[in-house]
Amino acid sequence: MKSNGIRYQLGLGVALLGLVCLTSCRRSNGVGRAPSEKVPSWTLTAAPPINHLDVVAREPMIVEHSDGTLFVGGYGAAFMSGKKTDEATLWKSRDGGMTWARVNVGTPAQGAAGNSDVDLAVAPDGTLYFATLVYDDKADAGKQISVGMSKDAGATWKWVLLSKTRFDDRPWVKVTPDGTAHVIWNDGRGVCHAVSKDGGLTWVEEVRINPKGGSSHLAVGPNGEIAVRVIPLSAAGSKYDEGVDLVAVSTDGGMTWRKEPAPGYREWSPGGYFPVPRWVEPLAWDGQGALYSFWTNLKGIWLARSTDRGATWTTWRLRECPEVAYFPYLVARGRGELAATWFSGWTGTWQARTARIDVGEGEAPPRMVESAPFRPDSWQQNQKWPEEPQTPDPAGEYLAVSFLRNGGLVVVNPIQNRQEKRYGFSLWKLEERRGESPPVK
Repeated sequence: MKSNGIRYQLGLGVALLGLVCLTSCRRSNGVGRAPSEKVPSWTLTAAPPINHLDVVAREPMIVEHSDGTLFVGGYGAAFMSGKKTDEATLWKSRDGGMTWARVNVGTPAQGAAGNSDVDLAVAPDGTLYFATLVYDDKADAGKQISVGMSKDAGATWKWVLLSKTRFDDRPWVKVTPDGTAHVIWNDGRGVCHAVSKDGGLTWVEEVRINPKGGSSHLAVGPNGEIAVRVIPLSAAGSKYDEGVDLVAVSTDGGMTWRKEPAPGYREWSPGGYFPVPRWVEPLAWDGQGALYSFWTNLKGIWLARSTDRGATWTTWRLRECPEVAYFPYLVARGRGELAATWFSGWTGTWQARTARIDVGEGEAPPRMVESAPFRPDSWQQNQKWPEEPQTPDPAGEYLAVSFLRNGGLVVVNPIQNRQEKRYGFSLWKLEERRGESPPVK
């Protein structure tokens, strides 16, 4: 979805008014434990960020290739430069994120077009997928979904046009363990779905997952399960389908879908910014086939787990009454190992937050530990009054986080600072340390 900083500020201001009387903020890490029970101490520490300056990289996504190369994709270069040519931008690092180089993904004439939402995925055989959206800023609507494929870690690319329809929006790409690639998107008339079984060479558009709603998120499980989050908003927020708030799950490669109401409650409204800004409502499968949903609302930060592929859910409130919290993101691995991000506050108190969550067996509350919050160097300039000071802005609608194969954890955020002419992205490496703490009191 194309971001609009003015709408963000309006949404955050209203949300703050709704929470002005809430001053305490307690975590649920120890809820349900006996007073004398010893619990592991657990810290999550972020090293100083690695900043890569180039062109703007709004809403960056990160993946790790099977050879250890890190790839980051973002958008916004065409809008910031004033060029008419759409530019799909991708970077790679072969030294763990210390240095980065731009990847030549091809030209718009070769199909490499994209100036808005992106997603990345890596197949078991190393095939790299890059999904992009072309957005018409003047029409305030998306108009094209494409997907690129590279079998040589980004050296050469083949691009396929999946859709060229007004109101195309929010593509996601994921690959199941058997190598089948799936892309979803929306166009104001429901959630579309395309499949490739030959490594991205050809694609078949399947029956729509749902005839209404937006493509909020896509996740694949260890046994080929597919989960799609469908929300009321679609077509960059110009379409709103009241009551559409569901999780669709397929166990047959997307041929059929079982749809269930999403766990929990969310405050939805046309436009997606009042009283809590919303767009991506993340889903994640862990390595054991459990499905997780992570969200925020005016009452807190929430996590739900389903062990029966979305039919039923166990729900926990991770924090009882946080400051304004919005734009969550989630990844999972192993047995209940999760990493989550979100934004909190507004203007002067705005921060990015990262947490590690462990979910045990049964209904025992998860353990969550947060790293120190940080403030990305991303700002919104008032286009009507450019002489006014910049205001903090997420520069997208999620904060990408990823587990690495060596056990590490990384977060990537955009650098968007027009006043200081700084554009690009920051990579944060987080380290977990565990021990034993005194009994919970």
